[in-house]
Amino acid sequence: MKRIIILCIIIAIIFIIGISIYFSNKSDSNEKNLTKVKVAEVAHSVFYAPQYLADSLGYFEEEGLDVEITLAAGADAVMSAVLSDEVDIGFCGTEATIYVAA
Repeated sequence: MKRIIILCIIIAIIFIIGISIYFSNKSDSNEKNLTKVKVAEVAHSVFYAPQYLADSLGYFEEEGLDVEITLAAGADAVMSAVLSDEVDIGFCGTEATIYVAA
């Protein structure tokens, strides 16, 4: 009876070690395959709180994104960064878009 209990304990330990190795390797491979996304914003604002929360809690990484958030000095700087492909997404007011369209 003792041998069966000891055998069950050894099998459980091996199983736990195997599962932990599997998930540690899986997280390492996800970090290597992250898509880089650059975001420029005109000001740090409470309106972007969900973005900051998602970034700090690691939700972007879970979805395969490596998000870099930068602060640009004015809507014109954000729009010029978007137009020159320095950033992928720009958060600013509509005036910069209107000026570019005109």
